[in-house]
Amino acid sequence: MEDEAFTDINGKGISLDCQSHSSFCREFTVHSPKVSIGKVIVYTCCVWLSAYAVFFFTQNTAVLSSAIVITLVSMMLYIHFVKVDHESLLIIGSLGIQVSSSYASGRETTTFIEMNKIKDIVINEAIYLHRIVYYLCVLLKDPLEPNAVSSVVPLFQSSKPRLNCLEGAATHLQQLLLPIRPMCELKAPQGNKTSRRV
Repeated sequence: MEDEAFTDINGKGISLDCQSHSSFCREFTVHSPKVSIGKVIVYTCCVWLSAYAVFFFTQNTAVLSSAIVITLVSMMLYIHFVKVDHESLLIIGSLGIQVSSSYASGRETTTFIEMNKIKDIVINEAIYLHRIVYYLCVLLKDPLEPNAVSSVVPLFQSSKPRLNCLEGAATHLQQLLLPIRPMCELKAPQGNKTSRRV
Protein backbone atom coordinates (compact mmCIF):
# COMPACT_ATOMS: atom_id res chain seq x y z
CA MET A 1 0.00 0.00 0.00
CA GLU A 2 1.51 3.28 -1.09
CA ASP A 3 0.95 6.72 0.36
CA GLU A 4 -2.82 7.27 0.10
CA ALA A 5 -4.95 10.34 0.80
CA PHE A 6 -7.81 10.15 3.29
CA THR A 7 -9.70 12.50 5.60
CA ASP A 8 -10.10 12.59 9.36
CA ILE A 9 -13.42 12.71 11.22
CA ASN A 10 -13.51 16.49 10.75
CA GLY A 11 -13.00 16.33 6.98
CA LYS A 12 -9.37 17.51 7.00
CA GLY A 13 -6.93 15.83 4.64
CA ILE A 14 -4.54 13.19 6.02
CA SER A 15 -2.39 10.53 4.38
CA LEU A 16 -1.61 6.91 5.26
CA ASP A 17 1.79 5.51 4.34
CA CYS A 18 2.61 1.81 4.65
CA GLN A 19 6.24 0.70 4.46
CA SER A 20 7.24 -2.95 4.44
CA HIS A 21 10.75 -3.22 5.90
CA SER A 22 10.67 -7.04 5.70
CA SER A 23 8.20 -9.92 5.62
CA PHE A 24 7.64 -9.61 9.37
CA CYS A 25 8.13 -5.87 9.89
CA ARG A 26 5.79 -3.14 8.65
CA GLU A 27 5.32 0.51 9.54
CA PHE A 28 2.12 2.53 9.18
CA THR A 29 2.33 6.32 9.33
CA VAL A 30 -0.56 8.78 9.36
CA HIS A 31 0.42 12.33 8.42
CA SER A 32 -1.77 15.14 9.75
CA PRO A 33 -2.25 18.58 8.13
CA LYS A 34 0.52 21.10 8.77
CA VAL A 35 0.04 24.13 10.98
CA SER A 36 -2.03 26.68 9.08
CA ILE A 37 -0.13 29.97 8.77
CA GLY A 38 -3.42 31.75 8.01
CA LYS A 39 -4.97 30.60 11.28
CA VAL A 40 -1.85 31.63 13.20
CA ILE A 41 -1.98 35.12 11.65
CA VAL A 42 -5.70 35.49 12.39
CA TYR A 43 -5.23 34.35 16.01
CA THR A 44 -2.27 36.72 16.50
CA CYS A 45 -4.15 39.68 14.99
CA CYS A 46 -7.21 39.05 17.17
CA VAL A 47 -5.14 38.92 20.37
CA TRP A 48 -3.07 41.99 19.50
CA LEU A 49 -6.05 44.05 18.34
CA SER A 50 -7.89 43.20 21.56
CA ALA A 51 -4.83 44.17 23.57
CA TYR A 52 -4.50 47.44 21.66
CA ALA A 53 -8.18 48.23 22.29
CA VAL A 54 -7.65 47.73 26.03
CA PHE A 55 -4.47 49.83 25.88
CA PHE A 56 -6.36 52.60 24.06
CA PHE A 57 -8.74 52.99 26.99
CA THR A 58 -6.36 52.24 29.87
CA GLN A 59 -3.04 53.60 28.51
CA ASN A 60 -1.34 50.68 30.27
CA THR A 61 1.65 49.46 28.27
CA ALA A 62 1.74 46.22 30.28
CA VAL A 63 -1.31 45.08 28.32
CA LEU A 64 0.61 45.12 25.04
CA SER A 65 3.59 43.33 26.56
CA SER A 66 1.30 40.68 28.08
CA ALA A 67 -0.41 40.12 24.73
CA ILE A 68 2.92 39.45 23.02
CA VAL A 69 4.08 37.07 25.75
CA ILE A 70 0.75 35.20 25.84
CA THR A 71 0.75 34.79 22.05
CA LEU A 72 4.31 33.43 21.92
CA VAL A 73 3.86 31.09 24.91
CA SER A 74 0.54 29.79 23.55
CA MET A 75 2.04 28.99 20.14
CA MET A 76 5.05 27.25 21.74
CA LEU A 77 2.82 25.12 23.96
CA TYR A 78 0.55 24.29 21.03
CA ILE A 79 3.28 23.02 18.71
CA HIS A 80 5.12 21.22 21.53
CA PHE A 81 2.25 19.46 23.31
CA VAL A 82 -0.84 19.57 21.07
CA LYS A 83 -0.08 19.70 17.33
CA VAL A 84 0.96 16.23 16.13
CA ASP A 85 2.77 16.15 12.78
CA HIS A 86 2.47 12.39 12.25
CA GLU A 87 1.76 9.18 14.11
CA SER A 88 3.41 5.86 13.32
CA LEU A 89 2.72 2.23 14.16
CA LEU A 90 5.63 -0.17 13.77
CA ILE A 91 4.88 -3.88 14.11
CA ILE A 92 7.82 -6.24 14.42
CA GLY A 93 7.04 -9.94 14.01
CA SER A 94 6.92 -11.75 17.32
CA LEU A 95 8.48 -8.87 19.28
CA GLY A 96 5.64 -6.35 19.53
CA ILE A 97 4.21 -3.04 18.41
CA GLN A 98 5.82 0.39 18.74
CA VAL A 99 3.50 3.41 18.73
CA SER A 100 5.11 6.82 18.13
CA SER A 101 3.85 10.39 17.88
CA SER A 102 5.92 13.24 16.43
CA TYR A 103 4.90 16.79 17.32
CA ALA A 104 5.32 19.92 15.22
CA SER A 105 8.17 21.08 17.48
CA GLY A 106 10.13 17.87 16.86
CA ARG A 107 9.28 16.25 20.19
CA GLU A 108 8.52 12.53 20.00
CA THR A 109 6.76 10.10 22.32
CA THR A 110 7.11 6.33 21.95
CA THR A 111 5.30 3.39 23.54
CA PHE A 112 6.18 -0.28 23.04
CA ILE A 113 3.71 -3.14 23.55
CA GLU A 114 5.10 -6.67 23.74
CA MET A 115 3.49 -9.21 21.44
CA ASN A 116 2.71 -11.67 24.25
CA LYS A 117 0.51 -9.00 25.87
CA ILE A 118 -1.56 -8.40 22.72
CA LYS A 119 -4.86 -10.23 22.38
CA ASP A 120 -6.06 -8.63 19.15
CA ILE A 121 -6.21 -5.47 17.06
CA VAL A 122 -9.73 -4.31 16.22
CA ILE A 123 -11.71 -1.30 15.08
CA ASN A 124 -13.95 0.05 17.82
CA GLU A 125 -16.91 2.31 17.29
CA ALA A 126 -18.21 4.73 19.89
CA ILE A 127 -21.14 7.15 19.93
CA TYR A 128 -19.80 10.63 20.65
CA LEU A 129 -22.50 13.30 20.97
CA HIS A 130 -24.44 13.10 17.68
CA ARG A 131 -22.09 10.94 15.61
CA ILE A 132 -20.33 7.60 15.51
CA VAL A 133 -16.54 7.69 15.77
CA TYR A 134 -14.31 4.77 14.74
CA TYR A 135 -10.82 4.14 16.07
CA LEU A 136 -8.20 1.44 15.78
CA CYS A 137 -7.12 -0.08 19.07
CA VAL A 138 -4.98 -2.82 20.61
CA LEU A 139 -6.63 -5.19 23.07
CA LEU A 140 -4.33 -6.26 25.88
CA LYS A 141 -4.62 -9.65 27.58
CA ASP A 142 -5.54 -9.98 31.21
CA PRO A 143 -2.52 -11.66 32.89
CA LEU A 144 -4.81 -13.55 35.27
CA GLU A 145 -7.31 -14.66 32.61
CA PRO A 146 -5.85 -14.99 29.08
CA ASN A 147 -9.27 -15.05 27.39
CA ALA A 148 -10.25 -11.71 28.94
CA VAL A 149 -9.26 -8.17 27.95
CA SER A 150 -7.50 -6.10 30.61
CA SER A 151 -7.31 -2.77 28.77
CA VAL A 152 -7.63 -1.06 25.40
CA VAL A 153 -4.90 1.07 23.79
CA PRO A 154 -6.27 3.46 21.11
CA LEU A 155 -4.11 4.14 18.06
CA PHE A 156 -3.86 7.30 15.92
CA GLN A 157 -5.65 9.37 18.58
CA SER A 158 -4.51 12.74 17.26
CA SER A 159 -5.03 12.23 13.52
CA LYS A 160 -8.46 10.52 14.01
CA PRO A 161 -8.73 8.81 10.59
CA ARG A 162 -12.09 7.83 9.10
CA LEU A 163 -13.24 4.22 8.85
CA ASN A 164 -11.98 3.64 5.28
CA CYS A 165 -8.44 4.57 6.36
CA LEU A 166 -8.60 2.40 9.48
CA GLU A 167 -9.86 -0.61 7.53
CA GLY A 168 -6.87 -0.48 5.20
CA ALA A 169 -4.41 -0.39 8.10
CA ALA A 170 -6.30 -3.04 10.11
CA THR A 171 -6.36 -5.46 7.16
CA HIS A 172 -2.58 -5.28 6.74
CA LEU A 173 -2.04 -5.62 10.48
CA GLN A 174 -4.20 -8.74 10.68
CA GLN A 175 -2.34 -10.28 7.75
CA LEU A 176 0.91 -9.81 9.62
CA LEU A 177 -0.43 -10.98 13.00
CA LEU A 178 -2.29 -14.10 11.82
CA PRO A 179 0.84 -16.27 11.38
CA ILE A 180 2.12 -15.19 14.79
CA ARG A 181 -0.72 -15.95 17.14
CA PRO A 182 -4.26 -17.37 16.85
CA MET A 183 -7.11 -14.92 16.50
CA CYS A 184 -9.24 -14.51 19.59
CA GLU A 185 -12.91 -13.70 19.54
CA LEU A 186 -13.83 -10.55 21.44
CA LYS A 187 -17.09 -10.11 23.25
CA ALA A 188 -18.51 -6.65 22.49
CA PRO A 189 -18.23 -4.23 25.46
CA GLN A 190 -21.35 -3.08 27.24
CA GLY A 191 -22.85 0.37 26.64
CA ASN A 192 -22.28 2.58 23.66
CA LYS A 193 -19.18 0.87 22.25
CA THR A 194 -18.88 -2.13 19.97
CA SER A 195 -15.93 -3.81 18.30
CA ARG A 196 -15.43 -5.02 14.78
CA ARG A 197 -12.65 -7.06 13.22
CA VAL A 198 -11.64 -6.44 9.63
